Amino acid sequence: MTKPTAVITGAGRGIGLATAVRFVEEGFHVLMADLDPAVIETAATLDGGWCAEGIVADVATPEGRRAIVDAMEERGGTLAALVNNAGIVRDVRLVNMTEDQFSAVIGVNLGGAYQLTRQLIPFLGEGSAVVSLSSRAYLGSFGQFNYTMSKGGLIGMTRVLARHLAPRKIRVNVVAPGFTESILSRSMRPELRERLVNTAVLGRAAEPEEIADLIFFLCSERSLFITGQVMIIDGGRSL
Repeated sequence: MTKPTAVITGAGRGIGLATAVRFVEEGFHVLMADLDPAVIETAATLDGGWCAEGIVADVATPEGRRAIVDAMEERGGTLAALVNNAGIVRDVRLVNMTEDQFSAVIGVNLGGAYQLTRQLIPFLGEGSAVVSLSSRAYLGSFGQFNYTMSKGGLIGMTRVLARHLAPRKIRVNVVAPGFTESILSRSMRPELRERLVNTAVLGRAAEPEEIADLIFFLCSERSLFITGQVMIIDGGRSL
């Protein structure tokens, strides 16, 4: 029996990698796309490489997206789940932001997700799901004008796509995490990290696996009546 296929971008580490691991554990074959060439070796470690395939790709470029689409075409069959997780930050005060800093973030976080989703729509079938990773920052975060715009744009894209794909019984949702453990978060200044952790009423950062659990749920048969929604998972910070 052929395994269902999932495409996950930004899958080399953090939330993307945790999500890839979860899908493999649930019996999926995962196409893991990432800028870092190490994603190929990472994929090979998941269940001996039988259930995951690493693709070196920049979703902001036509060539990168083509590499992902080519891998899906070679795999064949229906795409059961697409997770748009790839993202970058170029944090700077608006008055100091350069055109390159603005365009780079919009190009990856929003443009890359839009273009890749558009190109993979023909592979999606009844019961398939698309989940894009926004951020609690979409509510407005100082010093993240470009990032906030890109993550808010993903929400608008999701709501339109949810309507567009509903006749085909394809669900489209957003997951918006709060402060999450990562290589970057662990390298933060202690006082900054403590301030961010303390803004969550649960008093801690999320683990990548906790975000992955929600992503998988939204792609599973347990969420067939959920579409066009923004799922905030921030430990109560929004309160």
